Amino acid sequence: MQNEIVVKDIARPPRELVDALAGIGSATLSSELAQHFGIRDAQIRGPKPLIEGKTVAGPALTLQCMPKREDIYGAAEYENPELQLHRHVLYPTQPGDVVVVDARGDLASGIFGEMMLTFFAGRGGAGVVVDGCIRDSAKAKALDIGIWVRDVTPNYHAQTNIIPFAVNVPVACGGVLVMPGDIVVADDDGVVLVPVALAPELVKIASQHAEWEEFARLRLSQGGDLRKYYPLSPEAEAEYRAWRAANPA
Repeated sequence: MQNEIVVKDIARPPRELVDALAGIGSATLSSELAQHFGIRDAQIRGPKPLIEGKTVAGPALTLQCMPKREDIYGAAEYENPELQLHRHVLYPTQPGDVVVVDARGDLASGIFGEMMLTFFAGRGGAGVVVDGCIRDSAKAKALDIGIWVRDVTPNYHAQTNIIPFAVNVPVACGGVLVMPGDIVVADDDGVVLVPVALAPELVKIASQHAEWEEFARLRLSQGGDLRKYYPLSPEAEAEYRAWRAANPA
């Protein structure tokens, strides 16, 4: 008789909060987390965009992988499918979710393939971040999701060195602690982890940063002095406030 696997779902933040973070982008979020919240390095290192030009943000569904031990996990690709936890991290998917996988930086096992990612996309998932590999990469690129990985491989999820071990638990992905439900923001610059409790204040601070950068970018494109406009000097601050009043967001 097959054991039942019970996976806890995550608490999801308001969508408008997540969308605001996506609009700010990973670079500004990373610097503001460092300067105002003491989080020195929020970047999940290693995973890179499989498809450039995509930005995703959403709460994290997490999958933890561990070194393979055949006495604990010896299943072939299609043996006992419901005991294979890389499937179970996808089952709770709601629109906008991001799956984050601690695959131990392994470059030999493809955590997800075309069929798993097609299911995830069909449920409205926004993207996956894997500190490791996926397979079926050409077909995965055609799906309407963002994909950040270290590399691609023809091997299936537990074929070589790792096994899926736990779902929706704290994981270490690319050197960063990710708690289930934390907000992940990923774009061409990389992947940033935003602790959900800090997100509302971060949006407020980072949005102000993005606004004055809009003004600074305009002035620099017109030949303005870098020393005056980036960062804003006191003289430029007054000019910015006048420009903002004349050009409300």
